[in-house]
Amino acid sequence: MRFLFGDYALDLERRELRRGADLVEVEPQVFDLLAYLVANRDRVASKDDLLAAVWHGRIVSESTLTSRITAARHAIGDSGERQRFIRTVSRRGFRFVGEVREQPAPSPAGTPDHKPAQEVSFCRTADGVNLAVAVCGKGLPVVKTANWMNHVEFDWRSPVWSPLLTRLAAQFRLIRYDERGTGLSDWDVAELSFETFVRDLEAVADALDLRRFALFGNAQGAAVAIVYAVRHPERVSRLVLSGGYAQGWRARGNPAEIEGRKALLKLVRVGWGRDNPAFRQVFTSLMIPGATLEQAQWVNDLQRVSTSPENAARLLQVFGDIDVTQLLPRVAAPTLVLHSRGDAPCPFEQGLLLARGIPNARFVALESHNNVILSHEPAWQRFADEVCAFLDENGGSTSA
Repeated sequence: MRFLFGDYALDLERRELRRGADLVEVEPQVFDLLAYLVANRDRVASKDDLLAAVWHGRIVSESTLTSRITAARHAIGDSGERQRFIRTVSRRGFRFVGEVREQPAPSPAGTPDHKPAQEVSFCRTADGVNLAVAVCGKGLPVVKTANWMNHVEFDWRSPVWSPLLTRLAAQFRLIRYDERGTGLSDWDVAELSFETFVRDLEAVADALDLRRFALFGNAQGAAVAIVYAVRHPERVSRLVLSGGYAQGWRARGNPAEIEGRKALLKLVRVGWGRDNPAFRQVFTSLMIPGATLEQAQWVNDLQRVSTSPENAARLLQVFGDIDVTQLLPRVAAPTLVLHSRGDAPCPFEQGLLLARGIPNARFVALESHNNVILSHEPAWQRFADEVCAFLDENGGSTSA
């Protein structure tokens, strides 16, 4: 979304403020503050509103807030005396009072402007769990394995996942599913284990009668895809592993990381699903530290709707013990490994481990700090192009 006011354009996707054709340099907090005021211009934003939106509930001084307001005014040619755009409302807060026009942001290059419709159905596993399955597009089938926090409907609309999903669905038959215990799948499940994750993928492939298809795995979904590819080499045409790992946080054996994850588990148990987003922001900041305000809010909300606090803790425990290193040499499918250099939850070294262990795997290092590459990042275009080109066995043909 782009907001146009006066001579200025505020682009939320690109995180840019421009005056005419000229880029106006602003600090990230100043940009978020300005974006929040413009987006909520129909009302007065209180100090608490701004602290929650820009500082995610952290305590900051009055002088810090005042300095950011001053910087926001300066960036758009305003001042405390003129208050042409940002008005101070005594004892209440601030309100953006300039005339604003909204303009949809252009789609990232290579992304369709119109999103195709997806169909959601359910399949039943051998142990009686109902899994939500979403299918969209035509052509070569590509199955995206479930990963940490899935919701097939929510992800489809999310500014975090939607750009990539839309592009894949425009070129392939894209198949996604919610992991047991998450999303639209059954939450009340007796068993949550890495083996059940693999069996759930098997159930989805069998239910859709997929004889040969490509697999796309992110985070722990990469390990699930690897196990499936080893067990069913005749059915996997290609393998894409993005931000994945062969060893979970406990299996990696790093004492500092283990202690940190244990602390996160405690936070999950007490803070997951609460109305206060400060708890959930911890996980969002780890996964996508470079998110825009809108993207961060979507991930915060995804945590709330994707699963329960109990299941979130159970899942994180399972992820810690994953170890598929012994299976890497047995992967026969052509494989593309992509990994952000600054990925915090899934260290860059894990991407290298995957690429070195899988025979003839191709490795692409991405200049990003995000586990999920975001559409406003410079790295996004290369990421999307590499994935789609690698998956396209027919060189652009969409034959089934």
